[in-house]
Amino acid sequence: MTQPAPRPGARRSEKAKPSAMQIDELIVPRWIIPIEPEGVVLENHALAIQGHRIEAILPLAEAHARFAPRRVTELPTHVVTPGLVNLHTHAAMTLLRGIGDDLPLKTWLTTRIWPIEAAFLAYDFVLDGTRLACQEMLLGGITCFNDMYFFPDAAAQAALEFGMRACLGMTVIDFPTAWASDAEDYLARGLAARDALRDEPLLSFCLAPHAPYTVADTTLQRIATLSEQLEVPIHIHLHETAGEISEERGRTGQRPIDRLERLGLIGPGLIAVHCVHLEPTEIELFARRGVSIAHCPSSNLKLGSRHCAIGAMPRCRCARGSGYRWCSLEQPARSALRDAACCSARQGIEPARRHVCSA
Repeated sequence: MTQPAPRPGARRSEKAKPSAMQIDELIVPRWIIPIEPEGVVLENHALAIQGHRIEAILPLAEAHARFAPRRVTELPTHVVTPGLVNLHTHAAMTLLRGIGDDLPLKTWLTTRIWPIEAAFLAYDFVLDGTRLACQEMLLGGITCFNDMYFFPDAAAQAALEFGMRACLGMTVIDFPTAWASDAEDYLARGLAARDALRDEPLLSFCLAPHAPYTVADTTLQRIATLSEQLEVPIHIHLHETAGEISEERGRTGQRPIDRLERLGLIGPGLIAVHCVHLEPTEIELFARRGVSIAHCPSSNLKLGSRHCAIGAMPRCRCARGSGYRWCSLEQPARSALRDAACCSARQGIEPARRHVCSA
């Protein structure tokens, strides 16, 4: 049987030493930057790969003595890091990029995005848009994304085609779309998709109510209950604009975070997106409850919505990371990371503490 040709940058290993462990591949980059220990850059090291797992990260001389790889991949000008995680995407909306730029959020949604989705949203629309997003994410070093959109089964197909990890949102919104007719239908369809894909090791699911201003109290309470019962997180837009907060106060006399607290959603399973208008007491509440924040700096800057006060969060031990939404507001991953770092610098965070993206 003929062996497959090695990849570019790869060569076949020399004959195995009798005492060495057979592995599939030895990757030899110029640098390796691990998550742990923090702040370390490894040189003259290698990654030993067996199957779909990293068998070891170790000094190059030790790797040659310990392993007999079937293939050696040399990357003399590359850095190898763990894959980045995009904490907030509407991946299929790559197909809507450039539509309605330079509009306030509410105007953009009501006069551009929602009417277009009413006309074109379908399984194939989500599949093709997510395929494009997956290619762009991989080019930016992103290997996992947390998505909030319709037809999660289509997004799942795209993610699996590209070998990406995805946390897929069981999206809920209080008006009908091509995906579902009402809140109960959104939940039923989302849960059915989760059940159908529960054995896929690269996929997980979260409950994804769109925002406090588009989901009713009874639905949010149901989502809080399901989150606890199923042990899945909740992914929601929150305090994205000042208008959202003022409208909520006009309707209920509360800020949106106060309302979510009353309904039981503020807890360690909550991924709150944007959060650019937070009071100090709300930051403290998030810290006490273990809330995670995806602060989406590029989107916030594009909308002129200020930026998330991440400078206060290291002191509060509030988890945070970056997302960018992959639609008309977006730009490549490296630019989003740069924006996050600049926002951190503006708030006086020293470089070693600028956690701009989860990985």
